[in-house]
Amino acid sequence: MTGMTKALLYKGDNLNRANMAWNIAGSFVYAFASMVLSFLVIRLAGEEQGGIFSFGFSTLGQQLFLVAYFGIRPYQITDGNREYTFGDYRRHRNVTCLMALAAGAVFLLLRHGAYMGGIGDYDEKKCAILFLLVIYKVVDGYADVYESEFQRQGSLYLTGKSNFFRTIFSVAVFTVTLAVFDQLIFACTAAVAAQIGGVALFDLDVIRALPGVKWETQKGRCVKLFRSTGFLFVSVFLDFYIFSSAKYAIDARMNNAASGYFNLIFMPTSVIYMVANFVIRPYLTTLTGLWVKGEKKSFKETLLRIGMVIGALTVLAVGGTLILGKWVLSVMEGIMGGEPGVLTAYFWAFAGIVLGGGFYALANLMYYALVIMRRQKAVFFVYAAGAAAAAVLSGAFVGAFGINGAALCYVVLMGGLCLGFGLCTAKGLSR
Repeated sequence: MTGMTKALLYKGDNLNRANMAWNIAGSFVYAFASMVLSFLVIRLAGEEQGGIFSFGFSTLGQQLFLVAYFGIRPYQITDGNREYTFGDYRRHRNVTCLMALAAGAVFLLLRHGAYMGGIGDYDEKKCAILFLLVIYKVVDGYADVYESEFQRQGSLYLTGKSNFFRTIFSVAVFTVTLAVFDQLIFACTAAVAAQIGGVALFDLDVIRALPGVKWETQKGRCVKLFRSTGFLFVSVFLDFYIFSSAKYAIDARMNNAASGYFNLIFMPTSVIYMVANFVIRPYLTTLTGLWVKGEKKSFKETLLRIGMVIGALTVLAVGGTLILGKWVLSVMEGIMGGEPGVLTAYFWAFAGIVLGGGFYALANLMYYALVIMRRQKAVFFVYAAGAAAAAVLSGAFVGAFGINGAALCYVVLMGGLCLGFGLCTAKGLSR
């Protein structure tokens, strides 16, 4: 164990405070990085390059992150009975990361004009940038299996520290490289290298200092884990497709600059989700313990209190947006160096996205509750219905109303998820 690893560890009375503080710090930096990078790329490389980066980093890359992630984090951190060892989870993650890289390669080959008889609309440079961003996100997905184990072992602060330091390091390397060389592809390559180095320092080395981690695995356990979490993976994959369907529709029907603009006004969802996680994540082990012990009344009351906090925060966020939204959008225009009015024209879309973000945060709370209750099939059916609606509505709304239609589609879909999960959670509790 290195000196750096020792410096990352806490014991005794400081543990709870460290868990809370570092979870907040890590989550904030992780969410904030996406916003900062979108502005930086548009400012330094222009609207077209900024749009490509925004789509690759927050949409395609994140979708394939979920293939690597496989929806397992809630399952792993709530595995209180230690049904699977860390070795089982890590072997499973090795396979899912390879799946994600393969899926990214296939998607980009299909979208490249040379492999579609001239029909594809991606050139070589765009494909290369997008694939580098996919690699970046897949490495992030690999780190997650270590960070989930940190939380399962009661050391959530290590998860927060890893997110904090890895993100700052990779963002700094990306920004400096882009500023010096003025080449987005160079910056993405450097960011991938920095991400790998961060995982080695803050995950692979640190986990060996935790005494409760079991590295052994048995034949067939990986297959069993795939079977146990298959519904969760499909559900989480569909969840992000629903969440991002408007972005995919803009990428298909509008230009790269429009993708960049929509990602900028879409930023409040990251902030709302981050704040909601501050409230939700520390209670997951508590909720799991209440459910396992059969204390369903306390489980329900705790869930209701968390939901009320998220609801109150959503009301405040929407109210603040109605009052300050145009000013915020004008400041964003100034930061990115765009034409005046290019973002403020979408004020109502901006306000609607904030409301949709609140719906999404509430839906995620109930998603976690259903996972704890091990009602994976209910989760799957809600997401399947939402994905079908997204496939129909997103293209139609964007085709008819552009960016405003994308925002409207997002609000409708998030409201539907919130309603569906609410009904399933109520049914699960009644049983």
